Amino acid sequence: MDAPLSNRQIDKKLDRSHQTINTEIKDGTVRQIKRQIQNGKAYDYEYFSYSAAAGQTAYEKARESSRKKPKWVDAPDFMAYADQQMKQEKRSPDVVVHHAKKNNLFPHESIPCPTTLYNYIDDCLMETQNIDLCLKTRRSTKASRNRKNKTILGELIEKRPEIVDKRERFGDWEIDTVNGLRCGKDEALLTLTERKNRYEMILKIDGKTSDSVNRSLTTLQEAAVKNFSQLFKTITSDNSVEFSGLTELLQGITDVYFTHPYSSWERGTNENHNGIIRRFIPKGTRIAEVSLRTIQ
Repeated sequence: MDAPLSNRQIDKKLDRSHQTINTEIKDGTVRQIKRQIQNGKAYDYEYFSYSAAAGQTAYEKARESSRKKPKWVDAPDFMAYADQQMKQEKRSPDVVVHHAKKNNLFPHESIPCPTTLYNYIDDCLMETQNIDLCLKTRRSTKASRNRKNKTILGELIEKRPEIVDKRERFGDWEIDTVNGLRCGKDEALLTLTERKNRYEMILKIDGKTSDSVNRSLTTLQEAAVKNFSQLFKTITSDNSVEFSGLTELLQGITDVYFTHPYSSWERGTNENHNGIIRRFIPKGTRIAEVSLRTIQ
């Protein structure tokens, strides 16, 4: 007959600490009654034994009590309001949260942060689904990577001053175009987004060409006169052909930098604003027939 295992041997074999095993045995030990009938009389005998089911029940109850109660449980009014704003008004979770806080619509403790509200949607705790959000389903979870530029139009983004990344000053812009019809001649939108305060400029241009972009920027230069270099300290663009003349056009006036191919996230501020524009001007819309008041 094998010798009984010591406590240390039991701990090692179960790969659990001694205290954990003691707690499991304590919580899982239940009182049992054994009844015997002798000479027509019933005798009850009390004894204690370990029950795995009782131990598991005690564990789950303790875990439930140890967790912090989520905000959504005590905030049905805010949850209903958030669903209405996101599904009917097409507002993002960030806008819903900040609008509710700014206007004191609900007690502060019942309003979650935007990340938590996104998690509520992912966990199906709300009527709103990811498909109801304007930009959520467009976000990529793939790791980003930089590809080598086939055509070098100017200085690459890694040579851009560090202060631009910090968003500490006004005058650092990101530029792109929003196109209309893919086939046939159509106008386009030239969008410029300031990195610090997210100020957006939207200009109509004759088409997605270098000459159209250059003419539009020249008009801005003439309007700003000597202040252009102060208003536009840097401009970050992609390597599209319509921006091939930026470096030459703004040489000695504004520093121009170019992102890597297939790296729209390097102009993330401008890309987000273009996504908002697409809510009002879907792809395939003829830009020539659109008034800029449409997206104001």
